Amino acid sequence: MLEKVVIANRGEIALRILRACRELGIKTVAVHSTADFNLQHVLLADESVCIGPPASKDSYLNMPAIISAAEVTDSVAIHPGYGFLSENADFAERVEKSGFIFVGPKAETIRLMGDKVSAIRLMKAAGVPCVPGSGGPLGGEPDENFRIARELGYPVIIKAAGGGGGRGMRVVHSEATLLNAINVTQAEAAAAFGNPEVYMEKFLEKPRHIEIQVLADHYGNVVHLGERDCSLQRRHQKVIEEAPAPGISVKQRKSIGDRCIAACREVGYRGAGTLEFLYQDGEFYFIEMNTRVQVEHPVTEQITGIDIVKAQLRIAAGERLPWAQNDIVFRGHAIECRINAEDPNGFIPSPGPIKLFHAPGGPGIRIDSHLYSGYTVPPHYDSMIGKVIAYGEDRDTAIVRMKNALSEMVIEGIKTNIPLHQEIFNHAAFKAGGLDIHYLERRLGIK
Repeated sequence: MLEKVVIANRGEIALRILRACRELGIKTVAVHSTADFNLQHVLLADESVCIGPPASKDSYLNMPAIISAAEVTDSVAIHPGYGFLSENADFAERVEKSGFIFVGPKAETIRLMGDKVSAIRLMKAAGVPCVPGSGGPLGGEPDENFRIARELGYPVIIKAAGGGGGRGMRVVHSEATLLNAINVTQAEAAAAFGNPEVYMEKFLEKPRHIEIQVLADHYGNVVHLGERDCSLQRRHQKVIEEAPAPGISVKQRKSIGDRCIAACREVGYRGAGTLEFLYQDGEFYFIEMNTRVQVEHPVTEQITGIDIVKAQLRIAAGERLPWAQNDIVFRGHAIECRINAEDPNGFIPSPGPIKLFHAPGGPGIRIDSHLYSGYTVPPHYDSMIGKVIAYGEDRDTAIVRMKNALSEMVIEGIKTNIPLHQEIFNHAAFKAGGLDIHYLERRLGIK
């Protein structure tokens, strides 16, 4: 097992990684900005190293500082969590060239899957269904781009090849706006991702967002841990996730899961990963792969009994997966609410001191959060401050338990989106399940 691991992240995921390391007897090093000296995992880690000022570019995105922290603490591995440098192939490469283990896929795999065009080509070759599209980057010939769009049928969506996190996308409803949309998206992509390439896909009107969790070791063994429904979104950012996805049959799960396993073997994948799909009219369409642990991994852990973060660490240490696909059993239902420090009406971030924090409890309730009374939420980072996960023997039980948990949760001193979650859980449409990715924005009147 790994002797000492640098946790190259902050907040709830850093605390989650620390707890997994402790269970495995791994010593931990917390790296942190000057604004994060009092984070829970920093206070609990075996060692801590300050890597820079509050701005992410000077701390959590500072590759030399993180690698230096590993060197001065005699660590053997670096776990990137999610966000920040977790899907940065250059970082993964520099970590391993510096003699440390990167807890994640190989750098070349991250590069391959990080480029949406190459990822789609690989998935098609592996038999994974993809959204009908241009099949490659768009060129500069207007007539050819018009032809592709007519063939697909409007509306279409222009996407940045190097995009992610809901950025670098533009929906086009008519030929009159196509060329401008391509040019603007190319310019945005070049500025945001350093890659101006864009591609075109058919825009699905009312799809759901379904993703498949996979685990793969160094020896070609791959399993999938079923699907999650992440369709409740606002501006492409997930709000509520659940597993299993309502309405997905055992046969459908096996079919798409088997194809995901084949694709991971084809690319030589290792570690935890998630293949994301749009699902409409009974069909799955691949959109991208996340080569890291997902924010919503707890719902999968709840229904499988498998600790995904511990699995990441074991795989990084060179261990074989202890399960074959037939060993994976799905039991019950789990739902996760992302708790954000923001005004539930205007969604404006609400940093500041936590005067009182009380976590809910009871059967089937799990809280992944770094909050505590007296902690101050800094203004420099993402507004997510925790996750509430409710598990039950069925979906109705999980919903009731989540409603109870949200009513018990106390966060005083700042505004949070708990009222938004409470409203959603009273929607008849949510209770019925199977909502599309545009439902929440339609409900909130967001255009």
